[in-house]
Amino acid sequence: MNNYYPFINTPLPYAYDALEPFIDEKTMHLHHDRHLQTYIDNLNGFLEENPSLQKYSLEELLTTWRRLPCHLQAPLRNNAGGVYNHRFYFDGLKPCRCSDRFQNGSPGQPPAGCASENRTASSSLLFSEMSRQFGSRENFRSQFKEATLSVFGSGYAWLVSDSGMLKIVTSSNQNTPVCHSRTLILNIDVWEHAYYLKHYNLRAAYIDDWFRVVNWEKANERFAGMNHDCRCR
Repeated sequence: MNNYYPFINTPLPYAYDALEPFIDEKTMHLHHDRHLQTYIDNLNGFLEENPSLQKYSLEELLTTWRRLPCHLQAPLRNNAGGVYNHRFYFDGLKPCRCSDRFQNGSPGQPPAGCASENRTASSSLLFSEMSRQFGSRENFRSQFKEATLSVFGSGYAWLVSDSGMLKIVTSSNQNTPVCHSRTLILNIDVWEHAYYLKHYNLRAAYIDDWFRVVNWEKANERFAGMNHDCRCR
């Protein structure tokens, strides 16, 4: 992953139409090639004008903005967050042409006829912790959907692990909920450009479809601490 200036728009880890019919191809083109690209261009332009910040990684920039003069804080926070949050979102998705395993399978077990790529020790750990801490995976899904619907305007909902405690948090605009004790596990983008072409103003329907293409294996790796790039700094 390209994690330092100059930033580039790395390809999606799947085809633009791979998430059909749940997230449409045109939305993926616009979301990745235009919206994310704009944040990358803006971040590179900002760092070109502020070369002392070019030594920091993308994750470090998410907290460095707090130490800058006031007039520089918002441009860095918004554009570094826009790059990080979008990359995290795209990497957290995966094609699924079958029934929703999260709804219909037991924790860590896909329903009949589904590929078994997620049957790993880490998947069992995450789903077990979901059931233990939220009461059941259905309770988690319900609470996550409620939190996502509560985001006013544009922003994200996140599943995070805070010192081992699973929490659902939200963030506005391109803010990123980073802190030293927290590991980000998954997020859903609820800016309208993420779903409006297909789902119009029906955010709830978009959330239901998003659950069908979550890359639980990636979420499992993040939860288990295997993907250190997703650790909060």
